[in-house]
Amino acid sequence: MTLFFYDKTFEGLLCAVFDAYSLNIFPEKLLQAGDIPPLFAETVHTVVTGEEHANRVWRALEKKVQKNVRNMLFHVWLSELDGSDELLFRYLCKIFAANRKIEYNFGDADILEVEKIARKVSHEAQYIRQFVRFRKAADDIFFAPINPIYNALPLAVGHFADRFADQQWVIYDLRRKYGYFYDLHTVKEITFAGGDHLLSGKLDESLMAEDEKLFQDLWKNYFKAMTIKERINPRLHKKNMPVRFWQYLTEKSGNDAMFPMRQTTGPPT
Repeated sequence: MTLFFYDKTFEGLLCAVFDAYSLNIFPEKLLQAGDIPPLFAETVHTVVTGEEHANRVWRALEKKVQKNVRNMLFHVWLSELDGSDELLFRYLCKIFAANRKIEYNFGDADILEVEKIARKVSHEAQYIRQFVRFRKAADDIFFAPINPIYNALPLAVGHFADRFADQQWVIYDLRRKYGYFYDLHTVKEITFAGGDHLLSGKLDESLMAEDEKLFQDLWKNYFKAMTIKERINPRLHKKNMPVRFWQYLTEKSGNDAMFPMRQTTGPPT
């Protein structure tokens, strides 16, 4: 068995592709540096991540496939699914080995799987754009917690920088414990030390701006006023607004919320 160890970054994966072609050694398994290798490994190689090698692979990829395909690869990386890096490695090798375009050859299991995963991550990014609800803190910074299945926040953050360019805001991924802060000029990645108080996904009332509670009540009243009770369709409602986002939605909080939150025992929807 041939093993490659790398640093589990996207740039490191590109460098692994570079090394594979340079050494003419193609790994059967990719491991993180420091992992214990399986028994009977015949060849072991450690990939050194470097900007030059990663850029060379990316430039070669730009010549082979269109931008939407390259974006799709990054979507798969952000899925964080087990084995997604090995899937991408095989996909890239197939792209470089082919003398014709194969990115839409869905008869190939790897190409089909890349497309499926990329679509799921893209949908998750769209959910973030739709269901983020900001709460105004006492320091006039708007805060929004999220807990997406996939690491799709980097794909959606540009939307908020454009849409709310005149406000300071933070969007924080509670699952991965990082987020982005927009300071009216640039978007910066941040982490909160000791952020256990954020796990509920709600901003404590002691940290809210004085008028935040008023705006929350106004939004709830608007939501209720726009609802046509005779046309309520709970099944369609849950399909278009997955239940796993409800705990972060202002209009779903409180006892008077339309379609109040329930405990569910099945998989997230």
